[in-house]
Amino acid sequence: MCHQDGEGAVKVSDRQAREAARFTGIMEDGALLRRRVAVEMRDSVLAVVDRCEAAMRDGGKLFFCGNGGSSADAQHLACEWTVRLRGAVARPSWPAVALAADSVTMSASGNDFGFAEVFARPLSGLGRRGDVLFGLTTSGRSPNVVRALEVGREMGLATVGLLGGEGEPARGFCDHVLLVPSAETARVQELHITLGHAILELLEDRLTGRR
Repeated sequence: MCHQDGEGAVKVSDRQAREAARFTGIMEDGALLRRRVAVEMRDSVLAVVDRCEAAMRDGGKLFFCGNGGSSADAQHLACEWTVRLRGAVARPSWPAVALAADSVTMSASGNDFGFAEVFARPLSGLGRRGDVLFGLTTSGRSPNVVRALEVGREMGLATVGLLGGEGEPARGFCDHVLLVPSAETARVQELHITLGHAILELLEDRLTGRR
């Protein structure tokens, strides 16, 4: 509330109006981006679902990696696949690994092999041909994500890039590119988690016969 009269009240009112407009703009920008992605990425998303389904039916697993907020999203998605995505869907636990979830392994990999190897090193021991690796990087430039995608491809994993900005150099190591057309980190991260949820929900429908 404003307890000032005259010029002070006007300044507060102006600030509130600007903030309200800014909030509306943030919501509208996110909605427009989401609608654009819904149209432009439909076929690419379904191709990723196809690849994940093949991996699951062959006894494979999903890997996720990212840094910072993208690391949180990677762990979020892996958790929902291993534990539960939707309460209304009764199904078994399915294998997924967030490569940043084990701080001991990460710190050892970083100490012994360098930060660029913190995802690639455990992936090389845990992954197998036919698995699927999701690399999340809002810029496309995270060295450790790029390296994980490179190693994953060498090992015969299907590599999926949840990217933003120009997507380079990560996109060069991705079999499937889901590039959010934005350079705003927050908007890209919002779409990454939305895309991840959509992929897992469609995949869950297929594996449980809900489609």
